[in-house]
Amino acid sequence: MSKRFTLLLAGVMALGVIAAGCGSSDDSTDTTDVTVTITKDQLIAQGDTICKQGDKEIEEGFESYAEENNIPKNKEPSDEQGVELVETVIVPSIKTQAELIRGLGTPEGDEDEVEAMLDSLDEAVEEAEENPESLFDEKSDPFGDPNQRAEDYGFKVCGQSS
Repeated sequence: MSKRFTLLLAGVMALGVIAAGCGSSDDSTDTTDVTVTITKDQLIAQGDTICKQGDKEIEEGFESYAEENNIPKNKEPSDEQGVELVETVIVPSIKTQAELIRGLGTPEGDEDEVEAMLDSLDEAVEEAEENPESLFDEKSDPFGDPNQRAEDYGFKVCGQSS
């Protein structure tokens, strides 16, 4: 895998955590009010677990795509193939990770910080959908800000570029 796609893969591997715990599930069929309480440490640990699985799925998606398209390990996919990878592997995985982490809850007192992480991630996903090529350049990587926010929040896996 080329340096460009290695950077791309590393840069997006665990972005779902950025969505960490923002919002709660309103689709419960239970008529009683149930409040899910989660601590920051629990959110980070559970989010990092989700993110680690998402990283694995993205990596497997890259490998599967390369195999299906006869791309040798030492050859970089074309720009067209890179766009397809963003659209079919990266963005769907990040969206799934975000949904799973949203369901974890938000630590009391961290609502604004978690909301900012979520907003940043939503913007990055939207940018990646509209302009997949933006992920190929570190200078324009839309996931830079969400990654930094996740790292600043304390995630150990999610948002890490290596």
